[in-house]
Amino acid sequence: MKQIHGLEKLCESVRRPVIASQLAQALLDDLQHCRCLIYGCIGDDEQIVLAELPLLPETLNYEMFDQRIDFNVAGPILRDDCVPLTYRLSGDKFSITGRCSMIARVCGVDLYLHSSYTGVVGDIARQRFSITLSALVKRANALR
Repeated sequence: MKQIHGLEKLCESVRRPVIASQLAQALLDDLQHCRCLIYGCIGDDEQIVLAELPLLPETLNYEMFDQRIDFNVAGPILRDDCVPLTYRLSGDKFSITGRCSMIARVCGVDLYLHSSYTGVVGDIARQRFSITLSALVKRANALR
């Protein structure tokens, strides 16, 4: 299940009540050096990093009309000895974790990996993310 982490810490520098443009700026600053880690598992809950996908900085964009932040990450696939199961998108303070899959229409998955995730070591995997601000603004304002 998709989980948001660090929203309270991110909002420490934002005036109350939080509005979308303030939160967007805080997120844009926080995500400047973000990365997405794709994890697999072998044995008893051992997390293995299968791919590390850093931000493509030129793709980080705030869509004011839709109130969302869009960006892409890309990087090499590091291992192929297990299937991707979970991911962690991490900025400096803010992060998102959840379940992922290479197979479309799998129940309970938060992130379907782009077709560039071939599972072959050395191939470059790309992933697009969109963070909708409306739900985050509501959560941020409820954090008092």
